[in-house]
Amino acid sequence: MYKLIENQMIVPNIHLMRLEAPIVAKQMKPGQFVILRADEVGERIPLSVSDWDAEKGTITVIFMNVGSTTNKLALLESGISIPTVVGPLGNPTEIEKFGTVLCLVGCYGIGSIYPIARTLKEKGNKVIIVVEARSSFLFFWEDRLEEVSDKIFYITRDGTKGYRGHVGILPEIIKSANETIDRIIINGCTFLLKRGSDVSKPLGIKTVVSLNP
Repeated sequence: MYKLIENQMIVPNIHLMRLEAPIVAKQMKPGQFVILRADEVGERIPLSVSDWDAEKGTITVIFMNVGSTTNKLALLESGISIPTVVGPLGNPTEIEKFGTVLCLVGCYGIGSIYPIARTLKEKGNKVIIVVEARSSFLFFWEDRLEEVSDKIFYITRDGTKGYRGHVGILPEIIKSANETIDRIIINGCTFLLKRGSDVSKPLGIKTVVSLNP
């Protein structure tokens, strides 16, 4: 059994869950995920890992409440235990010294990009993060992202923070950053992955999308 240390909604419809899973925490790498079950008869659901502490033996997942299983997870109370945490699973994100890396993120991808950006910095890269959302109230972990980035830009469709618009203005942001981008990594919903890839293709910059659950 795996103890649920923390479970809270951090912005509307986005939840943070921190669990005791010492074996998983010791082996975790950026870009990997785990499979959870809320109870013995529950559906197995894959979730990206947004942070971990190998010494304390904890992992943190951030997920969107979009169906019956994620709703069941969202309603769990801190202090209880769940029967299943399987992982780490999936291929870790390829991370080496590329030069300047732009991370384009949105939604639950804001959480899963954090360990990737942190490790990119540790490898000596310059990290630029672009965060996209409908409105500023949907942003979270801004302080953490600022700690692991050299520059950070925000896009909101309603103009409440940063640039007004959507991911289509990425070339404008790259120009304003005044940097030569060596690689783009995109984390978030499938719309962001597709639209971000379409926008980056004419720029001729190698782009990697993380198919994170």
